[in-house]
Amino acid sequence: MNQVATVLIVGAGFAGLGTAIRLQQSGIDDFVILERGDEVGGTWRDNTYPGAACDIPSLLYSYSFAQNPTWSRAYSSGAEILRYIEHIVDKFDLRRHIQFRATVTGLEFDEPAGRWTVRTAGGRTYYGRTVVMAAGPLANPSWPDIRGLDTYAGHKIHSARWDHGYDMAGKRVAVVGTGASAVQIVPELVAAARSVKVFQRTPGWVLPRLDFGHPGWAKFAFGRIPMAENAARQACYWGHEAMAVGMVWNSPVTTAIQLAAKANLRRQVRDSWLRRQLTPDFRAGCKRMLVSSDFYPALQRDNCKLVTWPIATLSPAGIRTADGIEHELDCIVFATGFDVCKAGTPFPVTGLHGRLLADEWARGAYAYKSVSVSGYPNLFLTFGPNSGPGHNSALVYMEAQISYIVKAVRKIVSDEIRVFDVRKARQDEFNADIQERLASTTWNSGCKSWYLTADGFNATMYPGFATQFTRQLAKVDLHDYRVRKGYRTLHPVAATA
Repeated sequence: MNQVATVLIVGAGFAGLGTAIRLQQSGIDDFVILERGDEVGGTWRDNTYPGAACDIPSLLYSYSFAQNPTWSRAYSSGAEILRYIEHIVDKFDLRRHIQFRATVTGLEFDEPAGRWTVRTAGGRTYYGRTVVMAAGPLANPSWPDIRGLDTYAGHKIHSARWDHGYDMAGKRVAVVGTGASAVQIVPELVAAARSVKVFQRTPGWVLPRLDFGHPGWAKFAFGRIPMAENAARQACYWGHEAMAVGMVWNSPVTTAIQLAAKANLRRQVRDSWLRRQLTPDFRAGCKRMLVSSDFYPALQRDNCKLVTWPIATLSPAGIRTADGIEHELDCIVFATGFDVCKAGTPFPVTGLHGRLLADEWARGAYAYKSVSVSGYPNLFLTFGPNSGPGHNSALVYMEAQISYIVKAVRKIVSDEIRVFDVRKARQDEFNADIQERLASTTWNSGCKSWYLTADGFNATMYPGFATQFTRQLAKVDLHDYRVRKGYRTLHPVAATA
């Protein structure tokens, strides 16, 4: 019979796979990855809409411990990012650790045994000394709360679940939303459909996307001289890190960023009324910055129209706006983002003495250094509360979390720790400081965004530089945790039907 797995990882996207690789490299091979889908990739497996790409340079959107010297472009497509993910899975032989179609339905901690019980929709149960929640924040599509959504008789597509079997040629298409996905989708649809109407609730600040193909000599140098790729990566990193001064905090640099975005708008949009409709009324950085060089030109094509009247209702024929006009449509594309878990949990997580994490997070999620929650021992989070970057690569933040988690897991194993639970006082102190620092950031400067809960609590973003975030996770301090040793090896199967 198999022993309890040392680590159970929930999710086979970037975070879960990165955790698995670092565990291997630290000498821990006893882990199981539970993935609800049929393949690896997470966000990049699910988001295959036309034009899907990353708005962070490719050199930064990869792990430092698994770099890719052959990126084709400065900003790679979603398909190329997915190929990179599949490559590292094969390179590090991770498939043997993955259980596909394993949708987690609940976690429960057994304090006397010092282990987690993880149940899945298929009726299987897994046991782990530790659990890493790596499902990611951009996993579940968010359908808008619009009256009449179910009455529309045409074709509906969500950007995160694209229907590649639907032919846009000759169709009257609407795009609801003007966020990060929409600015990539709209130019593709304008080139394919008969007509496109873009329904905008709030405009965003748009900076040009300085994309270019990586020349063959650069890819050759990156492959043969790792120091060359590291140097290019560091240049990208520090360039983005410098942007924090204007993106995280409201400063004169924020004004400079707005002026650059306005100059981009004036350069690309001829009509003064359209420019006015596309100019935000909030400070740059308050919402996610948009990066595109073809969104504005697409809006000005003869077959495209920007609609800024609020949507009153969907009807069987299309969309009816507040001015009384009914827009007849063949297809509506909802580029409305994701249900980001700022409060509650995606499934029940039961900690010490029957406490439920969803209840504790009902007013907004919180954690210690974004990775540990008091009362839920031996449980670790990637991309946990207040770990979101506003200016740099998410993978930089993710690497820091993974490094911290692997150090903690190694300590649990080497010291035969049964319960590894962050002290509530340390957690409360940390989060009070985080919320105080967030008060002076652009994200809390007055606009509504997916970063905030309905009552304005910011459970999403980290109020500082990536270097600060990385530094706080450099060391696991046992004084921050309540530690109980005396783990006894038990022998249930790692998974039971």
